[in-house]
Amino acid sequence: QVQLVDSGGGLVQPGGSLRLSCAASGFSLDDYVIGWFRQAPGKEREGVSCISGRNGATFYTFSVRGRFTISRDYAKNTVVYLQMDSLKPEDTGVYYCATARVTYLSLASAEYNNWGQGTQVTVSS
Repeated sequence: QVQLVDSGGGLVQPGGSLRLSCAASGFSLDDYVIGWFRQAPGKEREGVSCISGRNGATFYTFSVRGRFTISRDYAKNTVVYLQMDSLKPEDTGVYYCATARVTYLSLASAEYNNWGQGTQVTVSS
């Protein structure tokens, strides 16, 4: 049974950092593209970043490039991280990780089918 558990959210001041974790069970990370998404109040879910389990390739939405880093813990082999630096108020939202149904890098939520429960990130002074 594929299961994803998101954690690591919290309240942080603008310019601060957070590291989100996505713990996977029931499948091998080698076989999937893992994505991070976020949803702000009143807005649609937005793709933030994704990583290929097969070759480690990554992709970011424009607004987070240079500030966020997605990575995989190869030692544990069951965790994907999203390091978020230089956070801005517009980064506020519920963050979800998910597994893709496709094998290419994508930030389209319709191409993902297994979702974590979400973790709240609030950037505010």
